[in-house]
Amino acid sequence: MNYPASRVPYVPYDPTRHLLLTPQDDEAPARVARLRALGIGDSPLPAFDEFARKLARTTEAPYAMVNFIDEHRQYFAGLYTPGQNQAVELGPAPASARPGRVMARDHGYCPHVIVRRKALVLEDVCDYPRFAGNPVVDEIGIRSYLGAPLIDRTGMALGTVCVVDLEPRPWGRKGLATIKSLAAELVEQIHRMEDEQRESS
Repeated sequence: MNYPASRVPYVPYDPTRHLLLTPQDDEAPARVARLRALGIGDSPLPAFDEFARKLARTTEAPYAMVNFIDEHRQYFAGLYTPGQNQAVELGPAPASARPGRVMARDHGYCPHVIVRRKALVLEDVCDYPRFAGNPVVDEIGIRSYLGAPLIDRTGMALGTVCVVDLEPRPWGRKGLATIKSLAAELVEQIHRMEDEQRESS
């Protein structure tokens, strides 16, 4: 249900409740196997970082990710953040470690996208009680999200592409069409990578 801006219900992060809001992902084991076959694992890929930059430029969003999800976590194989040209953690950085690319599976909205197998537009996450209670709202300050699944030629939802902002954003139909188009573009790029691997083996 959407609420007028003046009546948006604020739902604070409740660690005893938010796990129930994360959708069950029965395809995760098969997805992990497919990603391994594609050579997509726990290492950043320059091509995906560059694609994240393209996502950010195209949508004029400060944060952009190419995200792959297993049974327990999310991994940003491609990551763009404002004012930096290297990987940084999306969230509180550890005090004495190089910032990383891993996020718990119960944080954020990509797990919903990959289970739904449909793009998700949240112009203001606080308009939706189910999403406003997500820990990324309080911990990182995310207020808007735009994401689409990466569905390959086998029918597997490999991951997502997404952009987020710390302010509400009127993504609209144009934003939805853009993120879906970019997701399709990246899937074709992944297919080309797979074909090149086959040819060289």
